Amino acid sequence: MSRVVTIGESMGLVLGAGVGGWEHTSQAHIATGGAEGNTAIGLARLGVPVTWLGRVGDDALGRRVVGDLRSEGVEVRALLDAGAPTGLMLKSTPRAGATTVDYYRRGSAGSRLEPADLKDLPLETGDILHVTGVTLALSDSARETVIAAVDRARATGALVSFAVNHRSRLWGPAEAVEAYAHVIALADVVFASDDEARLLHPHTAPEELARALVAAGPTDAVVTLGGDGAVAVIDGELHRVAAVPIAPVDTVGAGDAFAAGYLSERFAGSDPAGRLRTAALAGAYACLHPGDWQGGIRRSELEGAASADPVTR
Repeated sequence: MSRVVTIGESMGLVLGAGVGGWEHTSQAHIATGGAEGNTAIGLARLGVPVTWLGRVGDDALGRRVVGDLRSEGVEVRALLDAGAPTGLMLKSTPRAGATTVDYYRRGSAGSRLEPADLKDLPLETGDILHVTGVTLALSDSARETVIAAVDRARATGALVSFAVNHRSRLWGPAEAVEAYAHVIALADVVFASDDEARLLHPHTAPEELARALVAAGPTDAVVTLGGDGAVAVIDGELHRVAAVPIAPVDTVGAGDAFAAGYLSERFAGSDPAGRLRTAALAGAYACLHPGDWQGGIRRSELEGAASADPVTR
């Protein structure tokens, strides 16, 4: 049976309670997060068989990462690294409407991914490989691992999905753009925010950004526009989708959920409108919870997702 396969780093996540920076916060909640894991959970909730592969430390946070992913229906291929800790991120709300994420992942187990880790990666014709720019940024060996996975996908006939997910705290734009361009040229589906797309192509109109991304090789390029929805070029045709009106709690993880929604419908063979509609709903739902993936929509919720009634009876 075909599936989506993703590789990357999932970490422990400390969420500050209430409004205030870490200088003043006295309470927090423990969770997990990470772009590829977030997307894997989003896909599993939407009924898609999905496998996540990554390294975790031999520690409590590593066990928490594995447990959270498995509890959400993700098949986990966790490589235990006894020589490095599981990465950690801290998320705070220094003031209403603002979110700050600090990473403690230098030298982490996840950053020590290497191509040899892919020997047991299940990847066959008909599968979808989903990778992100976050893993490209973690280390030279992690970058080599992503490229090796993409090369294997191309060789086996699996579809390649790439979310740019630029992290300015991990690397500079010049190095990042070179790596992004390399993967985009090999990808079938590309996701980028308008700011991320402009790193690669300094155009102004969103549809021009999507067309420029497609010109590099992919068949599908989706540029997200926040409250203005998204624009996509799919098989040469331009498509738009409006944003779902919400009062967001936290937007971290929305892009990961959007990608999960889109890929779930592409996996199911839906038309472009259906892919973008589910993507927009999934991205919106992710914003309604302070966690990175806990608010993700389920397949059973899609039909009533646009209802104005906040109570389900």
